[in-house]
Amino acid sequence: MKEIYAQYDGAAIRVYQAYRAGIAEEAVRLQAFGEQFSRTRMTWIKPSFLWMMYRAGWGAKKDQEHILAIDLDRGAFETLLRQAVLTSPCGKDPGDWRQALDASPVRVQWDPDRKPDGTPIGRPALQMGIKAAALSAYLDGIVRITDITPQVHKWDAQRHAGRLDKAALPSERIYPMTDPAVRARLAMDE
Repeated sequence: MKEIYAQYDGAAIRVYQAYRAGIAEEAVRLQAFGEQFSRTRMTWIKPSFLWMMYRAGWGAKKDQEHILAIDLDRGAFETLLRQAVLTSPCGKDPGDWRQALDASPVRVQWDPDRKPDGTPIGRPALQMGIKAAALSAYLDGIVRITDITPQVHKWDAQRHAGRLDKAALPSERIYPMTDPAVRARLAMDE
């Protein structure tokens, strides 16, 4: 069974992205993605903080030096999920799946969620790729953009020193995705 683990409240869900300084600084200043952000490429969002840290090397990978916490309207997030197609057929007819994937502006893949040291924890983490018209909907649904890079670097230093308090990291819980069509579409109950 797959679930979306995230930090959220009644209005917004937090997702993470990593960018180079110019894109991140402009986004924080404008509280929206600006001219340096490419609207022609697929952008990937991750609700799992530790999956983002694994993917971005705790802000050490090239062009991923700034970690942004993006609070996204829950309605916008759920609209994106309703459009999503898995990046692999997952038991579906390959021809039908390929047509659906090619037609959808939203892709979802499940990857192993991680511990602070990068080892898998035995549950999947969602990441969502967004392009075309869905990208505009994502951008319009952004409530707040926060650069959490200084805190990420502090936690990374504590992690390397063996002093990281895991309780200080973002607290994530199962996001209440109960729509049976979305659950089936994203193979959440398999």
